[in-house]
Amino acid sequence: MSKTDDYRTALLAENAWDAYLTAHSGLPGPRGNTELAFAAGELASSEKIKEWLLLDVGRAPTNTPEEFLAFCGVIGLGRLLKEGNESALLELRRSASDPRWRIREAVAMALQGLGDHGFDRLLSEMRSWAAGDLLEQRAAPAALCEPRLLAPDRVADVIEVLDLITASLVGRENRQGDDFKTLRKGLGYCWSVAVAASPSVGRPAMERWVRHNDPDIRWVMRENFRKKRLQRMDPKAQ
Repeated sequence: MSKTDDYRTALLAENAWDAYLTAHSGLPGPRGNTELAFAAGELASSEKIKEWLLLDVGRAPTNTPEEFLAFCGVIGLGRLLKEGNESALLELRRSASDPRWRIREAVAMALQGLGDHGFDRLLSEMRSWAAGDLLEQRAAPAALCEPRLLAPDRVADVIEVLDLITASLVGRENRQGDDFKTLRKGLGYCWSVAVAASPSVGRPAMERWVRHNDPDIRWVMRENFRKKRLQRMDPKAQ
């Protein structure tokens, strides 16, 4: 049995879920208990998920056990979405702009679960998010650029989304805010994941941006070429 299976068994025998989850959250600390979060998200009622989602940054600050409950709530939205609850997608989009980085990561994980069951649906939604605010834009490639989702025949479509978001950096005036830096950091990682999944498709698309005159786009491309996944593909990559 996996750790997630063990946690499912434990939760089914537990009455005081919030106390159990916070006690085993791993927070404060560098890594939350994602296996437990997935077990909770799979088993929780929609009412419990809604209760956890009410825990905003004021009630559940970053790196606290209470934040873990909010994390579980977002993971649970992914399950509700797969079950056909369309309002879960709206809640995920709202959570994509949460100030807590763990909550934003939970959004990407929940969306990847949707991609496992219907990649075309995920792609369609992420094309919409790619035209959204900075943190929605960051969520789109974070969801799509997951190696298990990137079959070679999907990479061209994912590159289109990356191109759209990268192009949105051109001419942007306010670049000092945390949201912009978060988007830039995400792009500095996600391109390399897509390129590694299909170099023949991804590499030419990425190289078109390398000599762009926008300094942040050049930074994004340099960061991607430094990733080991691209250096293994081409040891001369810089």
